[in-house]
Amino acid sequence: MTQRTKIQRTPILPDRVRKIDGGFAFIPHRFLRDGFYASLTTDEAALYLLLVLAGDRNGVSFYHYDSLCSLLQMLPDDYVEARNGLIDRDLLAFDGTRFQIVSLPERPVLRAPAPLLSGSELGGIRRSLQHALREGSQEDDDGR
Repeated sequence: MTQRTKIQRTPILPDRVRKIDGGFAFIPHRFLRDGFYASLTTDEAALYLLLVLAGDRNGVSFYHYDSLCSLLQMLPDDYVEARNGLIDRDLLAFDGTRFQIVSLPERPVLRAPAPLLSGSELGGIRRSLQHALREGSQEDDDGR
């Protein structure tokens, strides 16, 4: 039987332990543990974190999209895609003016994985294979 090493849970810098000091921002541990974080795109995760930090005790914030895009260094189309992704994943409510980070749903809402290759890339591969097969069959017909 192998002996387990006890994990050190004492702070590395005890004089720098974080404290709740007048803010309301928090992310529940199950956001990581239950796969919510892993289900987000990079832009969705960045927007979610910023809105968590900006929210009041009810998770409500009033940031305008141009401020969010500037802070996140994100193009408006990417911001809209990230915002809509968070709404679709049931992590964010938005009424056109206000955002609300809402309590986590029971499970993460997962998207179907994106195809590894686009249709045009697959078409190019298909044509290359067909061409190679035709050349191979011509060589067989020639007796090579």
